[in-house]
This record gives sequence, structure tokens and C-alpha cells, in this order.
Amino acid sequence: MTAIHADLLEGGRVLRVVLDAPKGNILSMQVMSSLREALAAHRDRRELRMVLLRGAGGNFSLGASVAEHRKDQAQAMLAAFSDLVRDVATYPVPIAALVEGRCLGGAFELVLACHLVFATRDAVLACPEIKLGVVPPVLAVLGHLRLGGATAERLLITGADLDVAAADRAGLLAGIVPIGGDPEQWVLSWYRKTLAPLSAFSLREGVLTSRAASGLLSALDEPLQAAERRYVERLLPSRDANEGIEAFLDKRPPQWVDA
Repeated sequence: MTAIHADLLEGGRVLRVVLDAPKGNILSMQVMSSLREALAAHRDRRELRMVLLRGAGGNFSLGASVAEHRKDQAQAMLAAFSDLVRDVATYPVPIAALVEGRCLGGAFELVLACHLVFATRDAVLACPEIKLGVVPPVLAVLGHLRLGGATAERLLITGADLDVAAADRAGLLAGIVPIGGDPEQWVLSWYRKTLAPLSAFSLREGVLTSRAASGLLSALDEPLQAAERRYVERLLPSRDANEGIEAFLDKRPPQWVDA
């Protein structure tokens, strides 16, 4: 079954990309690769004005594969995920994430790299990696830019949930889908009012100028590489990071030794 569905809407001006990998739309390395391919296939479409990224089945995504966090795969997984995040962050037209249900771990980090974020009122975002004994590198470098330093740091070191009201107060959200509304149609209506009347050429220039000037792309360069090196050099060899992953997969409480 194909995990990524991509099609064009609005006369070819909106690319809809749907994560559809039951259960939970997990961002395995294979799914990441398919998502990168779907985005790359339309990157140079002249009339494109927006990408709508959403998950199937009521949840955006439960995050990256926990099994691929194991020591023998984690370094490759981190590299694949960082490549995907950079593709999203440097995409030449706005990528609008539509967050429904749960958006956890790597999925939340991916959303932080998107240009626009819309959410339903029941959506919950979180990076619970610390509860598994590991740390989310992309949240560490993008969180303070997209959420504010205090909020991002709290989320990273506690693994706490971020509800829609708090995400809105942090300035992350471009809009909240009204209760009872069709989420996709609501976002497309926003697009028709806001982006559809604009020049696709000028919109691209605005997106690329903003991202280059904001410090976001710089954060995904050496700071992200440094965060990944620390993960590989400190967390991967540690007993607790490996225990946390195995405990999650075994569905049991972790037994920490604090080392």
C-alpha cells in the first residue's frame, strides 16, 4: 500500500500530500523517502502556490518509527529525517500542515519546518522523546524560532503536550478549524481568500526571502548537525537511551540507571 498520496487541486495550484501509513502514519525512513519524492516532483511547477500536508485516519502522525531509533539504525534515521526537514524548510512555496488528532515526535518537528500550520481544536502536539530516554534534535534548533525559547525548552525537557490554545498563543498557528467544519475544505477556503490571488512568482520570492533572512535555514545547518552529533556520540552509546527505546517497544516501564 502506498504510504504517500499526492494530487493536484485548485487547477494545479495546490498540491495535496496525504500521509497514509496505518497505524498512525508513522514516519519510517521509507515514508520519509516517499514524501521527499512527492514534494520534489512538483517543486518547479510554475503555478503552484501551496502544498497542503495532512494525515489520513484522524491523526496527523504519531512520529518517526521508534524501532528505527534503535542503535543500529538511529544514525541513518536521523540523517534521513534531517534531509526531509530541510526539504520542507527550503520548499519554494508555502507548505501548510493541517494537524488533526495527534502530532507527535518527528511529526511535530516536521510541522515546525512548515510555513503555515492549521489545526483542529482537538489536535495535540508533543515531542515525548525525553520519556524514551532520547532528545529531539530538530525541536532543539527550531523550537525557539517557531514557538519561543521558554515554551520550546519546556516541551523538550518534559515531553509535555502542547494543545491548540497554547500553540495559538505561541504564534505557531495560521488558523484553527471551527468545530464541525470540514478541515481540508476550511484550509482550502483560506487558500482561496489569501494565496490564490497572489502571483506565484512573487509568492516564491517572499517565501525564500523570509526563510533565508529569519535564521531558520541557518539553524538547520551547523546547529542541527551539532545536535545530531551529540545524539550519536552521547545518547546512542548510553544505557538509558537504549533502555528507553526497548522498553517502549516491549510495552513496559523503563528501568533507568541514570547513565
